Amino acid sequence: MHADVVDLRSFYAGPLGVVARRLLGRAIRTRWESVAGQVVLGAGYATPYLDTFIGEAERVLALMPAAQGVVNWPSYGPSATMLAEMDMMPLRDASVDRVLIVHALETGESPSAILSESWRILTPGGRLILVAPNRRGLWARMDTTPFGQGQPFSRGQLTNVLREALFSPVHWAEALYVPPIPRRAFLKSAVAWERLGTTLSLPFAGVHVIEATKTLYRPVPVRQARRVPARLGPVLVPAPGAG
Repeated sequence: MHADVVDLRSFYAGPLGVVARRLLGRAIRTRWESVAGQVVLGAGYATPYLDTFIGEAERVLALMPAAQGVVNWPSYGPSATMLAEMDMMPLRDASVDRVLIVHALETGESPSAILSESWRILTPGGRLILVAPNRRGLWARMDTTPFGQGQPFSRGQLTNVLREALFSPVHWAEALYVPPIPRRAFLKSAVAWERLGTTLSLPFAGVHVIEATKTLYRPVPVRQARRVPARLGPVLVPAPGAG
């Protein structure tokens, strides 16, 4: 079930949401240092992380699921948001260069359908960043944040669903090591938590951040050769006394 857009907006307006936006935004921007001249689409509720691309990308769009609801974005200028089903995006084939998915896969009815539709609209060689709750993380176990809604994932599960949709993962990262507790002590030390977790590769990060590229061919599984037991014919045994 999708989180309500009002709850999502309220979360990101609060202190814990501000921290999540800063830490996750840094991880996303590290992978996409330049989007000059490209079309960027944020799917789910990605608007907190799209502001950084405005003015650099040729166009920045936000698609929000019908079950979630939509808000006007950006706060200035013409609206760049649209309301649609995640498995039927109102965009042409190969019309988007980058897709950022946040707060969508874990609450969608069919993760594979969302990724397949993202594959359709991406240009050849286009890139996707997927942000999804970590099944082992603290954020997925607390329903006081949007990352605690829906189905969290393991790394193996995300790898499988990406490859089924013809995406090839090229970079794995994790973020939100700070506990999701809105206390000043935790919030002030969020950057230190992030550095420690990243340096030591700790297993309790809140979210996976995966970058994948669109694969233009469908891999053909290698079938194991079937071994057929050899059938030996009758052995000719010399008759006694034959010379």
